[in-house]
Amino acid sequence: MKKFLATLFALSIAPIAMLAAEFPDISIAELKKAIADKKAVVIDVNGSESFKSGHIPTAINFAEAQGNLAAALPSDKNTLVVAYCGGPSCNAYTRAANAATKLGYTNVKHLSAGISGWLQAKEATEK
Repeated sequence: MKKFLATLFALSIAPIAMLAAEFPDISIAELKKAIADKKAVVIDVNGSESFKSGHIPTAINFAEAQGNLAAALPSDKNTLVVAYCGGPSCNAYTRAANAATKLGYTNVKHLSAGISGWLQAKEATEK
């Protein structure tokens, strides 16, 4: 019975673990370069109040754009799309990453450092 319950538990958490690993991470330095080279679309999933107080330069406010995200994203489905939220323990980014994937984008990544890591690295924000 213990083996059965252990197997059942392992099977129940496997999809969660797979979802967390679905989007590769991008470093702050890599994202900064992609933004400077105009080769990335950045999506902030922290909510409108947080977005207004400061977000990564060029970021789209997912709270406002989610209803028509396709219009906010470029037509090239190979464009790098980077979603972020508060920091390493936040999984809200998956809403934007999954939405972009459903729209057909194939190069979707996650800035796991989030806005907190961006600020800790003393990177500039926009308001």
